[in-house]
Amino acid sequence: MNKSIEDIISLFISEMSAVKRYSDLTVKSYKKDLEIFLTYCSNQKIYELEKVSLKLIKRFMAESKLSGNSPATISRRLSSLRKFLKYSHQNDYVKSNLISFVKNPKVKRKLPEILNQNEFLHILELIDNQIVSDYSYKDVLDKLIFELLYGCSLRVSEVCNLRIDNIQLKSQQLKVLGKGNKERIVPIGSKSVESFENYLKIRKFNVQSYFLTNEKGNRVNSRYVQRIVNKYLGAVTSLKKKNPHLLRHSSATHLLDNGADLIAIKEILGHSNLSTTQIYTHTSIERLKKVYKQSHPKS
Repeated sequence: MNKSIEDIISLFISEMSAVKRYSDLTVKSYKKDLEIFLTYCSNQKIYELEKVSLKLIKRFMAESKLSGNSPATISRRLSSLRKFLKYSHQNDYVKSNLISFVKNPKVKRKLPEILNQNEFLHILELIDNQIVSDYSYKDVLDKLIFELLYGCSLRVSEVCNLRIDNIQLKSQQLKVLGKGNKERIVPIGSKSVESFENYLKIRKFNVQSYFLTNEKGNRVNSRYVQRIVNKYLGAVTSLKKKNPHLLRHSSATHLLDNGADLIAIKEILGHSNLSTTQIYTHTSIERLKKVYKQSHPKS
């Protein structure tokens, strides 16, 4: 008996989560996109993957556009479907991978917003003042989180999933498990080492050996990171988006501004393609234009 589309989606999601160990956020995103496709197929009275045609896929994408979805959303939805059908073909649930003939819509990428370097230093100053006036476990932990997000350019999921044996202070580097279960080495700046050492002196141990733990010894989760980042960003910037990824964008742009090689930045960030990293080149150029317009007498 052939498996239903719903059954194969469940198998695919399980593999992404348990075998390939994608982040919870990534798995949730794929699941949402595929559930929308499943609903569309059900409305067309199609329940088996073998009955899905190229025409149906194109109709699904066209209706997504007519529903008012942005090109970025449609592109992401198509990418989810592409990955799912590739998995289905590799596991012999379908005879051919039809979606390989469908192109993603062109998406105009928005340049990421960033902090300037003084704004980030102001955040560290605020936390340091808090530590001096009322030394607490939380303040030491919070400072290290900012060092990891900005100083090491990590994603939130990478920060929360760091384990104690990933930290190599003697050689000043981290072993990071990134997207797609890919491992990379990230340098720890000499100015950041002190924050690591201060935290390790008071760190609460836990059974799973996660590196970042709260005062009860429980692993620090993404909600906590987002909350403290929002708090401190709110004190130093008027930028609309105040999320942890802003610090990663800022770190990459500042590296480029200060002469870092684009290939080296790609490796630090854990990008699969150089084209993803090149967005920071455009960000630096746009910032340069802005400074020129504001400062140059001939502008």
